[in-house]
Amino acid sequence: MKEQAQQLIYTVVHPVIRGMMTIGMTPNLVTTIGFGINIVAAGVFIMGGELGERGDFEYVGWGGGLILLAGLFDMLDGRLARVSGQSSVYGALFDSVLDRYSELVMFLGIGWYLIAHDYLLSSFMAFLALVGSMMVSYVRARAEGLGLSCSVGIMQRPERIVLVGGAALICGLIAPTFPSDLVLMEGVFAQPFRIDASIVLSLPLFVVAVLANYTAVVRLNHCRRLLEQ
Repeated sequence: MKEQAQQLIYTVVHPVIRGMMTIGMTPNLVTTIGFGINIVAAGVFIMGGELGERGDFEYVGWGGGLILLAGLFDMLDGRLARVSGQSSVYGALFDSVLDRYSELVMFLGIGWYLIAHDYLLSSFMAFLALVGSMMVSYVRARAEGLGLSCSVGIMQRPERIVLVGGAALICGLIAPTFPSDLVLMEGVFAQPFRIDASIVLSLPLFVVAVLANYTAVVRLNHCRRLLEQ
């Protein structure tokens, strides 16, 4: 199913790839543009943290849209390299390095926004999601350095980008109609448990935090079994 979805996406973006080839864009340039968009996305989240008010998720929506746009460029660079015959070892290394920087910058912006508006539990989820994201990539890179194939797991980079970016975009879109002070489990705790539209971003961050770290452990066990064989 995943491969079929990828092929469908590649078919849709094929004219874009051809256009990039026509104007002479290189895969490394596309990678750099994607990284630049992620920096802008992080800046939007930081602006939301410093200039926006708690409960105003317009900045979150714009940041999420930019994350998804950057993810599109991240997909196009590899496809452009293969179609145009510009694949290289350095290009693959350059792409991997900027991917890691992109995720670090993305979570920096999200974490900044959440901390600035006192969403402390959500910011902790963002930190755990960042740790898991880095470890998923590190285990694979270290394994491949040892000559092992290690691409197993369910929370790889495309899934993380779509989940986090999509959640942020949806959060910004539905925030105006979301109850501003929804009370859950009133009477269960000393203080009522209140939520707002931030839950739309926080829950996916929790999912990424759990599944990314789980994927890192799965990959580690996968490598152990390969070495034992």
